[in-house]
Amino acid sequence: MNRDFIGALLQLNAEKGVPQEILIRTLEQAIESAYRRNAEAPENVVVTVNPETGEISVAREYEVVAGEQEVEDPELQMIVADAQKIDPATGVGGKVRVPENVTQAQLGRIAAQTAGQVYRQRLREAQRDVVFQQYAAREGEIMTGTVQRTTDSAVVLDMGKDVEAVLAVTEQLPSEAYRIGQHLKVYVMEVRRTTRGPVIVASRTHRGFLRRLMEMEIPEIYNGTVVIRGIAREAGSRSKVAVESRQAGVDAKGAAVGQRGARIQSIVGELNGEKVDIVLWDEDPGRFVAESLSPAEVLSVRIDDEHKIANVIVPERQLSLAIGKEGQNARLAAKLTGWRIDIRSDAGVATAASGAGDPDDDAVEAEATADAEATT
Repeated sequence: MNRDFIGALLQLNAEKGVPQEILIRTLEQAIESAYRRNAEAPENVVVTVNPETGEISVAREYEVVAGEQEVEDPELQMIVADAQKIDPATGVGGKVRVPENVTQAQLGRIAAQTAGQVYRQRLREAQRDVVFQQYAAREGEIMTGTVQRTTDSAVVLDMGKDVEAVLAVTEQLPSEAYRIGQHLKVYVMEVRRTTRGPVIVASRTHRGFLRRLMEMEIPEIYNGTVVIRGIAREAGSRSKVAVESRQAGVDAKGAAVGQRGARIQSIVGELNGEKVDIVLWDEDPGRFVAESLSPAEVLSVRIDDEHKIANVIVPERQLSLAIGKEGQNARLAAKLTGWRIDIRSDAGVATAASGAGDPDDDAVEAEATADAEATT
């Protein structure tokens, strides 16, 4: 083995995206494995390849122990007195290497004859590991893939570099159709190692998908001028997002919605028509609850700290709007704020006060559930 061979090897595999140090270590491991088989060498053989010259060196690596009584295997351990003759800086618990008397010709033959297959196998493993690290670093981000195939249980996307993403039925937006060759944005929930390489577990229903879409579409959120304080989402139907401005003079809601609603409509389009309500976060729970029930008008909010209930009064004509279809608006507001919300109309409260009716006749209570995203 020589410098030209090392250079050709590195050039050949540079296209695979594997760093030079990993390529060299992969080659060293392959030669180690081949050398052990050919020379019946023990497991503590260490091979080093000089990337500049291509020279191969072999050594035995010993664990350094205090005295003879601690030596359990003389093939693997050496007492400190002997180790310091080789390396004076070595101490108990360290390692010391003793060069093996092997010629470059012998090593070259072993490397050429038997290391090739092992090297190719380990190179594939190293390449998979590099790709895994690249994609694992993108967990919690949005990536774009191409629909490769569809099944009853999932959509499989090609993400490049022989990496696939699996979008399970439970992570797909309701009523969304997918076609082969379609480019699709997905949220990376997890990257898993498999024998075939990394596989991405993807989602389009995760709250993080909406958060990342807003960061991509709204510069004020991306640069931190406006922050998202919470998201409550019923994927494919409706979401509520609480925002707060971190800079005086910046309208958080206006920035999120965009001129004539252009920014939020772009996000709604990506979400296949899912409605997105932008609400202003407020540290005062009463004002925050009132804002979270928008677009309904709220007359008053009474906070019951002991029972974590927000008692809300709305105009009679606004009651159905505050509640929403099948209670959705109130339910999302409860998830977003973390408060149980008890909604009554002003007419119902007045009737109850006069003793003419049951105060609970027109009341609706929405309770915050565990899947609400915590505010930050």
